[in-house]
Amino acid sequence: MKKKTLACIAALVAAGSASAQSSVTLFGVLDAAVSYYQTNSKYVNAFNPANPALPVPHPDVRQSQWVLSSGNYTGSRVGFRGTEDLGGGLAASFWLEAGIANDTGASLTPIGVAFNRRSTVSLSGAFGEVRLGRDYTPTFWNDNVFDPFQTVGVGAVAISMLLGGAGSAGTIGNLVVNPNYVRASNSVSYFLPPDLGGFYGHVMYAFGENTKYDPGTLTPPTPNTARTGRYAGARLGYANGPLDVAAAYGSSVVGDDYFAGITKYLNTGNIAGSYDFGPAKLFGEYSHVELQNDRKIQSPFAPSGDITITGYLLGLTVPVGPGLIRASYSHLQADLKNVAQASPGVSVPDPKADKLALGYVHNLSKRTLLYATFGYTKNKNGAAIPPALPPNGNVGYLNPSVTDLLNQSAGYRADTGYGYDLGIRHVF
Repeated sequence: MKKKTLACIAALVAAGSASAQSSVTLFGVLDAAVSYYQTNSKYVNAFNPANPALPVPHPDVRQSQWVLSSGNYTGSRVGFRGTEDLGGGLAASFWLEAGIANDTGASLTPIGVAFNRRSTVSLSGAFGEVRLGRDYTPTFWNDNVFDPFQTVGVGAVAISMLLGGAGSAGTIGNLVVNPNYVRASNSVSYFLPPDLGGFYGHVMYAFGENTKYDPGTLTPPTPNTARTGRYAGARLGYANGPLDVAAAYGSSVVGDDYFAGITKYLNTGNIAGSYDFGPAKLFGEYSHVELQNDRKIQSPFAPSGDITITGYLLGLTVPVGPGLIRASYSHLQADLKNVAQASPGVSVPDPKADKLALGYVHNLSKRTLLYATFGYTKNKNGAAIPPALPPNGNVGYLNPSVTDLLNQSAGYRADTGYGYDLGIRHVF
């Protein structure tokens, strides 16, 4: 019996030695915070239509909310990753990562998508890495890496609040929605090798996986089914010592109508950088987003529907003992002159938003930290950037509708919004 037992142990050891060059890791992040969100809406037309000389009082409207939120310093998640050494410098890897809301235990995944954050398999070597599946887009990397608050929580850079989800970012967000802002599914990516003297970068192409008909006249007359979903983008950067700079550009097909001869492209470009002086690290970014309506026949008398949004960020982090102070200021402005006119010859005022954020992080260990963040946003001319994005907060503004913005009808408009995050993050 002992001989059989020893033989079994020896066999297991031998098997383990044969697979010693393979590894599988379970990892995750749990991030929870007590958060407060508040918005203020003002009435923009305080005159009596029957007698314009007499003002009609309309009080400001405040909406507020206390929540137990998740992922305000780092997105909560659980995942598996593994690598197999194939020899000759080649390696095969996989990565499966799912977002979770640890305040409720719910999965932050759409129906039918188990690993919504990342789901990739790759082959790497001296040539670089080829990665297939769902992953970050090249254009999102700059927003994330060069934002002191990493595009999460009440401190997230303003432009990430705009492009982060369908309709979730208020008025301008309803006009400009990018389903491939953070990640793209059905993608093939190539990453440069890490030994290029500080240069890095990658390119990505994501398939729309739509059916193409030949002849094209047999295409079903259903909008957003012929070309929608495709993404192509690239990022190139240089990091050396305290300096890190990168530029990225990407284009998503966000809508189409084959028989109307219309294809909607959302083109995103940004350039960003950081420099670590030691006592402080500075961040900066400039972003340019354009919703382009490519029409086979464009009427000279109708607005093109194109929208341009520009934004910038200035930020810094300051290490203080076991902690880190974070601060940023971000701005965005939308040009809607090609969407509609308030009245003949009068353009719609440009919606604008300015955001200030301040936070402190205190490291209790290498894996556990406490954080506090404050964010304040000032909206103008119909912009409605909220304090936080769902699922953490759903407090909004009164009547920041697209129709109200374009027609300049009487009603309440978004004014200010702010929020607090007081939380703990643990990684494993």
